[in-house]
Amino acid sequence: MKYKILGITGLKVSILCLGIMNYGGNGFFGYMGNLDQEQVDEQFKMATEAGVNFIDMANIYSDGILK
Repeated sequence: MKYKILGITGLKVSILCLGIMNYGGNGFFGYMGNLDQEQVDEQFKMATEAGVNFIDMANIYSDGILK
């Protein structure tokens, strides 16, 4: 995995990002994926084992409701 340094923080961030929009949610985002927990676990494990540490977890994916 390739990484970039985030600004002057020294934090190494993977150049690939795991977006979790399709992992489920409410309203509009509920129609886009709604993966079951096994599928989510498998994708998350594969990404982190590959070195991904940049994960898009915007709370808008559940209509702004954090669970």
